[in-house]
Amino acid sequence: MNDRLAADLDRAFPDLMRELQAGVYSGVRRMVPTGADAEDITQEVFIRAYRAMDGYPPERIRQLNLPGWIWTIAVNLCRNAARTRSRRPRTVELDRDAFEAGMGPEASAVLSDENRRWADRLSQLSSPQRTAVVLRHVVGLSYADIAEATGRVEGTVKADVHRGIAKLKETVT
Repeated sequence: MNDRLAADLDRAFPDLMRELQAGVYSGVRRMVPTGADAEDITQEVFIRAYRAMDGYPPERIRQLNLPGWIWTIAVNLCRNAARTRSRRPRTVELDRDAFEAGMGPEASAVLSDENRRWADRLSQLSSPQRTAVVLRHVVGLSYADIAEATGRVEGTVKADVHRGIAKLKETVT
C-alpha cells in the first residue's frame, strides 16, 4: 500500500480508507461518547492523513507504518475532542445503530443498556488504559503499533492493556 500511495496518492488513498476506515471508526467510537463525534473524528483522521501525505516526499510515504501513523492521528484527535468536550454542556444521543438495524424498542433498549454498561466500564479505566485496551482488543492493533500511536513504550502499553483488562474483569464479576 505504501508504494501505491507514494506513486499515486489520489488513486491509492481511497483504497487506504476502505481498508482502515471501519476499524478506525470502531475504535474511535469507544473513545468518544457519541456516534456523531466518532464519525467526525474518523473523517478528520483521513483528511489530515491525506493532507500530510500530500506534502510528503514519496520516500517518506514508503517508510510510514500506516496503521500506527493513522492511529496516532486518531488518538490525538480523540484527546482534543475530550478537552473540548469538557468545556461544553452534555447531550444525550439516541442509539442510532439499533434504529438502523430495524430493532424494536425492547431489543433496542437491551442493546442500548449493554452499550451503556460497557461504556461505563471503559470510562472507569484511566485514559492510557482505555486507549490501549480499545486499540488492542477492539481495533486489533499490535503492541508496537499501539506504542507508536500513543507515543508510549511498548512495555508500558502491555502493562496498560493487562491492567485495563484486569479492571474490566473486576467490574463484570
